[in-house]
Amino acid sequence: QLVESGGGLVQAGDSLRLSCTASGRTFSHFCMGWFRQAPGQEREFVGGISWRGDSTYYPDSMKGRFTISRDNAKNTVYLQMNSLKPEDTAVYYCAADYTDYGEDPNQYDYWGQGTQVTVSS
Repeated sequence: QLVESGGGLVQAGDSLRLSCTASGRTFSHFCMGWFRQAPGQEREFVGGISWRGDSTYYPDSMKGRFTISRDNAKNTVYLQMNSLKPEDTAVYYCAADYTDYGEDPNQYDYWGQGTQVTVSS
């Protein structure tokens, strides 16, 4: 099971760090991805990280303000979000896949329940 935390209500320009902690099994050998979904929108890929943590991938739209890292000793993956904008408002999900950290949500085998991030203007 994956559990996200760290969401909340912030103002535009603020920073926020989300955590995704695994329980029940270790995800240290899983690639991890972060996604977000705003109301009425499709789930959007934020970025992914290799199981070692030595490689990350972000789509162009997410580069620069979002950083993914992980601490396998703590079974936790992080999403650091800086200079937040109202359009970043969404439910943020982490997901695990054994082989890759690509953009397709259908490839991921495990999902958290999501954490709400709301950015006010």
